[in-house]
Amino acid sequence: MSPLEIIASAIGILAVWLTVRQNCWCWPLGLIMVVMYAWIFYDGKLYSNMLLQVVYAVLQGYGWWLWTRGDNSHSGIQVSRLSRQGLWLGLGLGVAGSAALGYLMASFTDAAAPWQDAALSAFSLVAQVWMAQKRVECWPLWIVLNVLFVALFIQQGLYPTAALYGVFTLLAIQGWLTWQRDHARVAA
Repeated sequence: MSPLEIIASAIGILAVWLTVRQNCWCWPLGLIMVVMYAWIFYDGKLYSNMLLQVVYAVLQGYGWWLWTRGDNSHSGIQVSRLSRQGLWLGLGLGVAGSAALGYLMASFTDAAAPWQDAALSAFSLVAQVWMAQKRVECWPLWIVLNVLFVALFIQQGLYPTAALYGVFTLLAIQGWLTWQRDHARVAA
């Protein structure tokens, strides 16, 4: 349990709390957190998660842009739902990414949990893109992923990070309820 991991966890809680509240400052805080976690996961030999943090860094900019200037009036996007096709496309990309990244990590690295790490990383990218697009469906996916991440991080001895993802699970439940309510209000 390093001070870096504790600080990154605290920043992460604040960033996700801001996301639930649809506050665009979640994105710059998220960037700070993912840079810190890239190092933590590298040190813990969770290479898929390390690479995930690098992609998250790019997605922080994408989310910031969408949430602040992403619609036709350049005032930001509203909470919405995925189409059935968008849902299946995202989940299909998660499966394909899991298989490809898992194979690479199992074959070419000394990754601590190559398949589990790869699957969680690939589906996290799907959830993160959906979150940046303010899709309600990001939250149930995050709930499942966060529970599975807790198990992975306990297995790897990253206890503050496991606790963080436990808190992320609770925040994801709150996010799902809040965003569903906001979507119903916008759709009415």
